[in-house]
Amino acid sequence: MGMEKQKAIELKGVCFGFGGAPVLSDITFSVDKGDFLGLIGPNGSGKTTLLKLILGLYPLKSGSIKLFGTDIPSFREWSRIGYVPQKATSNTDLIFPATVKEVVSMGLLSGKKFPKVVSPKDDKLIIAALKTVGMESLRDRRIGELSGGQQQRVFIARALISDPDVLFLDEPTTGIDQATQESFYKLLGELNGRGITIVLVSHDIGKITRYVTKVASLNRVLEFYGDHKEFCEYDPEHCHIETNNHRLCLDRG
Repeated sequence: MGMEKQKAIELKGVCFGFGGAPVLSDITFSVDKGDFLGLIGPNGSGKTTLLKLILGLYPLKSGSIKLFGTDIPSFREWSRIGYVPQKATSNTDLIFPATVKEVVSMGLLSGKKFPKVVSPKDDKLIIAALKTVGMESLRDRRIGELSGGQQQRVFIARALISDPDVLFLDEPTTGIDQATQESFYKLLGELNGRGITIVLVSHDIGKITRYVTKVASLNRVLEFYGDHKEFCEYDPEHCHIETNNHRLCLDRG
């Protein structure tokens, strides 16, 4: 018998609502270390709410959520978590004359005590993060001069700067053209291949299922949870099979 995989995230009986109106009901599933999970569902299905509960941004009222075996209220190792919020680009004043390098450095400065200064060691980390996302050559450009796809890569670099074990992305390709989306998802696949657990939130079911290893389909309740092959059997209409892709909807032996 093989060793059981370590759980990165565990949800049990999670219920949540706003002002008495239920948003999520009895959500139970877990994410193993090394998974690439697609959290899918229509707009208004509770995906972003669930993500914010996992990140401790909303107080959990019913059920339990654990990160690396620790209940959220007691979890302190937030440097192990990287987060690219929904519309990260629009949440940043793109007219502000911050360079790519300065934006990425913010991922380090938030964890520093005063005075918040970037050291030469930090500088190496920033360049390494930009190299990972293919943005090193644009490190001195202003963030507002970049395309939407380039900006998203910068925000991923900012999330990667603390060397997280899990990377959460909420609708990261909104407003990005098709060709750029393909290279973006390929980048996420490469990061997952390096051992980073990824949770990707999207309403664009068809596009992301060709990249992920696990799928959780949410519509206020958990309608489906399983691996890519099982999802293909559950919802063949949204299952992508491509001969040039390593994530095929086939038995892998």
